[in-house]
Amino acid sequence: MLDVTPIHEGWVLRHDGAGLPATVPGCVHTDLLAAGVVPDPFLGRGETEVAWVGRRDWLYETTLAPAPGGHERTDLVFDGLDTVAEVRLDGRLLGTVRNMHRSYRFDVTGLGGRLSVHFRSAYGEAEAVRGRLGERPNAYPEPFQYLRKMACSFGWDWGPTLVTAGIWKPVRLEHWTTARMARVRPLVTVEQGLGVVELHVEVDRSRAEAGLTLSARVGGVGAAVDVVGTSAVVRVEVPDADLWWPRGYGEQPLYEVELILSDSGGPLDSWNRRVGFRTVELDRREDEHGSGFTFVVNGERLFARGVNWIPDDAFPSRITRERYRTRLTQAADAGVDLVRVWGGGLYESEDFYDACDELGLLVWQDFPFACAAYPEEQPLRGEVEAEARENVVRLMPHPSLVLWNGNNENLWGFRDWDWERRLAGESWGEGYYLGLLPRLVAELDPTRPYTAGSPWSGSWDHHPNDPAHGTHHSWEVWNRRDYADYRLEVPRFAAEFGWQAPPAYATLRRALPGEVLAPDSPGMLHHQKADDGNGKLARGLARHFAVPEQGFGEADFDRWHHLTQVNQARAVATGIEHWRSHWPVCAGTILWQLNDCWPVTSWAAIDGDGREKPLYHELKRLYADRLLTLQPRPDGLVLAAVNQSAEAWECRVVLRRMSVEGAVVAEAPVEVAAGARAVGDLRVPEDLVPVGPKEFLVADGDGAVGGGPGGLRALYFAAADHEIPYPRPRFDVSVAAAGEVTVTARTLVRDLLLQADRLSPGASADRGLVTLLPGERVTIGVRGWETPGDPDAETVRSALYCVEPAR
Repeated sequence: MLDVTPIHEGWVLRHDGAGLPATVPGCVHTDLLAAGVVPDPFLGRGETEVAWVGRRDWLYETTLAPAPGGHERTDLVFDGLDTVAEVRLDGRLLGTVRNMHRSYRFDVTGLGGRLSVHFRSAYGEAEAVRGRLGERPNAYPEPFQYLRKMACSFGWDWGPTLVTAGIWKPVRLEHWTTARMARVRPLVTVEQGLGVVELHVEVDRSRAEAGLTLSARVGGVGAAVDVVGTSAVVRVEVPDADLWWPRGYGEQPLYEVELILSDSGGPLDSWNRRVGFRTVELDRREDEHGSGFTFVVNGERLFARGVNWIPDDAFPSRITRERYRTRLTQAADAGVDLVRVWGGGLYESEDFYDACDELGLLVWQDFPFACAAYPEEQPLRGEVEAEARENVVRLMPHPSLVLWNGNNENLWGFRDWDWERRLAGESWGEGYYLGLLPRLVAELDPTRPYTAGSPWSGSWDHHPNDPAHGTHHSWEVWNRRDYADYRLEVPRFAAEFGWQAPPAYATLRRALPGEVLAPDSPGMLHHQKADDGNGKLARGLARHFAVPEQGFGEADFDRWHHLTQVNQARAVATGIEHWRSHWPVCAGTILWQLNDCWPVTSWAAIDGDGREKPLYHELKRLYADRLLTLQPRPDGLVLAAVNQSAEAWECRVVLRRMSVEGAVVAEAPVEVAAGARAVGDLRVPEDLVPVGPKEFLVADGDGAVGGGPGGLRALYFAAADHEIPYPRPRFDVSVAAAGEVTVTARTLVRDLLLQADRLSPGASADRGLVTLLPGERVTIGVRGWETPGDPDAETVRSALYCVEPAR
C-alpha cells in the first residue's frame, strides 16, 4: 500500500549566512518574524520595513534520508511552492518550478542527502518575463501578471505589499510499488433519481505487465473494473440519492467515496473523498430585460445572497482549517448562501471547500486572473493550462462548487481602461478566458457552468459591464456618487459593489499602538490602500452628515469612526434592498467583501482581526429569507415584501408616518403578500408618505418591536441626516450580570451601536445598528468581557454611539 512520510521538520532558512528555524508549510516572512529579524508588517508601518524581503532570493534546506526498502518507487511531492524555485537533492537538480498554484512531484527513488529549495525573487522573475514579453497594462504598479502567483501578494486597494516566498503547502515522500493513482476525476450527476459517480482514473505504473483492478463504493453501493493500460472508469449508481442543497433550501447530505487500486497481492493505493448529489445550471437566456444570470440548483431558481472572498491572511500558510470554518460559519450565520473566491487570490485549500460543503455555501470560483492584461505566450501559457487542469480536477468532488469564472474585470478593463490602445495588438488574456479555460472545463468538468469573466455580458455584442446582460460590477457609486444611486439600475446580477469603513476600534488600537488616531494620522493613512480612499469616505459622509473637516480630536475621531460604519451599512443596505426587491430580474448580489487579510480600512464586513463590523450584522437583516423594505419608485413609495422562503407569506404591516419628536402623524394597517421565492409590492398610500425632513415612515410587520427579533421593520427617511432636526438623543442603560445590555429610548435614537470592543478588546456584541422609537428598548448580548466584573451602566454608555443632531 502507498505509504506517506511528511517532511515538515528540520527545515532551515538561510539568511545572511545563518540558518534560521523554518516552519513548513510557511513562508519567508513568517520565519523571519518568528526569528525576530523583521517587525510585524501588520503593525504601524512595518510593511515598509520588510519590503526588502520580496526582492531577495531565499534558500530552504533540510536533510532527506534515503527511503527504506520495501517499495519500488519513492516520490518527493510538494503540494505548493511559492513561486519560482530550483529543487535540488545533494546538488542534483530535480527540477525547476514557477507556479504557486500547482503541485510538483519528483522521483527520488534510492536518493537521500541535502534537500534544498532555492527561491528566486518573485520581482526578479516577473521583471525578467516582462522584459521578454513586453509591457502590459495593469490596474496597480506591480508586475503580478507576469508569473503565476497570488496577485494580491503585490498589494491591492485593501491589501499590503508583502511579496512572499516559501514552501507554502505540505511536502511529503510517497513510497509505492507496482502502481498508484495519479489522477481521479469524479463526475457527479443526478440521472432520473439515481446519484451517479463516474470516476475517471489515471494510473502511474512501475510494472507495465501487472494486472490491476479498481473498486469503488458510494452510499453502500459498489462497482469494480479492470485497468487496461493506464486509465479506467468506474461508475457507481446510488438509488434514491438524497440531494445536496444550498443552505436555506434543504439539507447537505454528503456521501463517502472509497476508491481502491489493487493487484493480485492486495490494495496498492486508495482515494477517499466526499461528494454530494445535485444539479446546477446557469440560466443566461435573453428576455425582455436583457439576458439573465440565474443559478438553478436541483431545478430551483435562486436569488444568490453572496459575498466576495479574498485570502484571509496576507500569509496564506497561516490559515488553518479552524480559521476557515470560523470565517465561513460567520458568513452562513449572516444569511450568505454563495461565496465568490475572487481572482486576485487563490484556489483555496480543501479545508475551505469542505466547510462550504458542510455549511451549504455555494462557491463561485474565479481562475486566478485579476485587473491586468496577462500575456498568453510561454512560459505563462503552459503554466496556466497545467494549473487549471490540476485545480479543476482537485475541486470537482465538492458539491458546493457551482461555477468556474475566467477572470476578474479583465474583459471590462480591455474595453474601458484604455488597454486596447496601449496593447496595440499584443496578447492580453482573451485567449484564456474565451478559448483555453472554457475548453478545459468542458473537457474535464462538464457538470458545472463556466463564464468568461466578471463582469461579462455574455459576448462582445454588449459592453462587458452592461447591467442588462450577465454580471455587473457597480463601482461608480462608491467612487463618485451617492449610494442612493444604486437605485438607478437593476443589474441582472450584481457581482461586486461595496462601501468602505475602518475596522473595529480595538483592531485599530492593536494595529497602530501608541498613535493618536485621526482619519489622516500616519498609521491610518498607511492602513488605507484605496486610491483617494479617505477622500471618498469624506465625500460619502458629507452627503449625509455634518462632520469636522480638520482638527480632529478624540471625540471627533470617535464620531467619524461611528458614522463611517453607519454609512457603510446604509450604503450596502440601499443596494441590496433595491436589488432584492426586483427579483427575478436581478438574481443575485455579491457584496465586496466578506473578509480582510490584515487590519485595514476596507469594504469588508469582518475586519482583519476577525471582528464583525456593523455591516456584518446588517447583512443578517438584508440576507434573511424575509425582508421588508420601503422603496422610492418613479410612481411613488412602495412597500416590498421580499420572500425567499419556501412558503407563501402574508404579512400584516402597520405603517406609521411619524415626526422626529416621536408623534404619530398618520397610521394605517396594510396587508402585503408574497408567494414562495417571490416579491410582493404595495403602493404606500399618499397620506402616509413623509413630508419634509421632520418626518419619516415606519413599517412594522410580523410583530416587530424596535426592529427586534421576531419581527420585521423598514424605515424610510426622505432627507439626509444633516437636514433632519433630530432631538438630542436620550436613553437609559442597564446592565445584567449575564452580559446583557438593555437600552431604553426616551427619544428617537437613530443607528445606535454598542462598540463592545471599546469595553474590552475581546468583547463583542450580538447585534449592530438599531434605530429605536421613543419608549422602545433593545437588549444586546455581549460576550468576552475580560474585566473582573461586568462594566457598570455608565461605562457601557461610553461605548454606545448614535446619530446626533447636526452641530
